[in-house]
Amino acid sequence: MTFTKLSIEATGAPSVPGANSQTDIWAIFRALRDARSAFGLRPGHLQTLQAMLSFLKPGHGETVFASNDSICQRVGGIDERTLRRHISRFVELGFIHRQDSSNRKRYRVRSSGGACVSYGLSLAPLLQRAGELMAIAQEFENARRDKIFLRKQILTKLAQLEDQDPDLSFVAQTRKTLRRKLSLTDYRAMLSEAEALCQEILTTDRSPEPTQLPANDGQTVRHLSMSVKEKKDLDCPSIDESIQPEMLTAVCDQAMSFSCKRLTTWADIEGHARTLAPMMGIPPQVFEQAKRSVGAQKASAAIFILLQLGNRIKDFTAYFHSITLGCKRTQFVPSTLLKRMSMQARVS
Repeated sequence: MTFTKLSIEATGAPSVPGANSQTDIWAIFRALRDARSAFGLRPGHLQTLQAMLSFLKPGHGETVFASNDSICQRVGGIDERTLRRHISRFVELGFIHRQDSSNRKRYRVRSSGGACVSYGLSLAPLLQRAGELMAIAQEFENARRDKIFLRKQILTKLAQLEDQDPDLSFVAQTRKTLRRKLSLTDYRAMLSEAEALCQEILTTDRSPEPTQLPANDGQTVRHLSMSVKEKKDLDCPSIDESIQPEMLTAVCDQAMSFSCKRLTTWADIEGHARTLAPMMGIPPQVFEQAKRSVGAQKASAAIFILLQLGNRIKDFTAYFHSITLGCKRTQFVPSTLLKRMSMQARVS
């Protein structure tokens, strides 16, 4: 197929910044190709249009006089019924005007005075809409670039989340979603969610150090700045003490409220912890990794304790990973924490 460079007058078309009065017909074709989804066109439609454009010759107008058989051969041997469907689709969209003769033949006739009548497939409507097609194609290109930009930002956030928690379920789900074709709205919503989760994990792992202030406004403290780091219940120093099942079940009444039987052995506690973990958003595979990392007793106790401290924990999965697989696993001592929780319960 030969491609002849043609220039046409884009009369009646909306003005586009940077467009010339003479518009390359193949530039119009490329614009329609890039924006074909906006008109419901398939690649087969564009191949037919490409073949029809190749029949145009400079200085001979915008009408295709080639027969259906010639067009079919130039497309690549498509069926004539397929060609008719493609032409009908372009006519419906207003890109082609069909001017039929009495015998359905395609030709041009001139009078002695120079008047001309062309019978065939006129591509003048397509050429007149050059500005519209190029504007739509530019919008599609802008959207494509914005999607790539947002996608790269999302992947960066996912990498940061993986560094903090390699088994975070949000990361796996988001990567699976990114395989599909998404809209700009979907990408923006996904990026906002990833940024919020990153901020939440960073806030959880890096709590601010409160400064101790004077008792009242009348006191003046000079040359003295004292700050006391607030000790969280999950940041206890590491002490080698055994965990008592009786104390765990007595203190963690929230976990026991979901059990239909009394838990007396560590096997019972571990089985109940496996049931509670998915309810708290902790995947079973994360629990298994925690079990291999810190042991079955410590992993099960962590489930019970996190559920008891539910109103103080924003993300169970992130915190469970932190105290069993992350940077705080050596600081998490369930026995010491259970004693503190028991004393607080008696005081309250």
